[in-house]
Amino acid sequence: MVFGGSGFVGGHLARRLARDGHEVTVATRYAPAARHLSVVPGVRIRQFSPFDSQSLDRELPGHDAVVNLIGILNERGFGGHGFRRVHVELVESLAEAAHRQGIRRFLHMSALNAGNGSSFYLQTRGEGEELVRQAQNYGQLDTTMFRPSTIFGPDDSFLNRFAGLLKISPVLPLARPGAFFSPVFVGDVVEAMARVLADESSYGKTYELCGTETWSLKELVIWVRDQLGLKRLVIGLPDWAGRLQGRVFDFVPGKPFSSDNFNSLTVDSVCMQDGFGELGIEPWGMSQLAPDWLGQGGKQVRYQDFRRRAGRNRPGAGAAD
Repeated sequence: MVFGGSGFVGGHLARRLARDGHEVTVATRYAPAARHLSVVPGVRIRQFSPFDSQSLDRELPGHDAVVNLIGILNERGFGGHGFRRVHVELVESLAEAAHRQGIRRFLHMSALNAGNGSSFYLQTRGEGEELVRQAQNYGQLDTTMFRPSTIFGPDDSFLNRFAGLLKISPVLPLARPGAFFSPVFVGDVVEAMARVLADESSYGKTYELCGTETWSLKELVIWVRDQLGLKRLVIGLPDWAGRLQGRVFDFVPGKPFSSDNFNSLTVDSVCMQDGFGELGIEPWGMSQLAPDWLGQGGKQVRYQDFRRRAGRNRPGAGAAD
């Protein structure tokens, strides 16, 4: 059962697991959001609240693994209560429900720098990790956790958000322009999760997941602009102005940016460990794949990457290969 399965990563994971022959239940509070997955063989949609323990006890029997992908980047209110409800209280509820129903396998999506920094997002991510770790240590669950950098893909809300802003605004002011990221491709993330699902050697481990490239935020946005073929001015804001920007957007419906987002950006989203390497996965870089859906450039580079990965460029390889 995949919680958060109707979201960006969840949709890719559900399709990936279904291709491996798994029967996948996508748990969602709003079934229409997962309608696109209903045509995937082996995938079924169940609508219920993951916060309701009775619903969990009703729906979980018959499954042999729980995958938690639920997370938020901003809360509706202030003070961290929304983050705590999703990243801590819900994690505890899911872990306890899995234990009650005798389901030992538990995969948990966290974030790089969980527990570090001053943002409620990162602090509550760390608290959620600790709950999962305790369940492992107490012998209640067999857990594996993932800490990805920012995840990108054709249907992401990361690159596409910047692309949308660049298309409508002649000037784009950026808070924390020097913050660093190692964007990771969604296909690589779900590959990592699929590989560890039945791998006992991954029990109790945490994998940091990063792409092959590291970008500052300003470099990344300028690159997206150039891929789109736009002439836009991208301005890096000093921290005092970035903080002010966050405070203003705190009160904008939908919170496209927030004070908590600013605080999260004070910690670089770069891996200290090579989780993909441990799993035998060679990840992609953003510049190798994103041009395919952003529009311009890089086709020959990507072609050579595909050839290299297929072994076509190895010494002695020829037409017979």
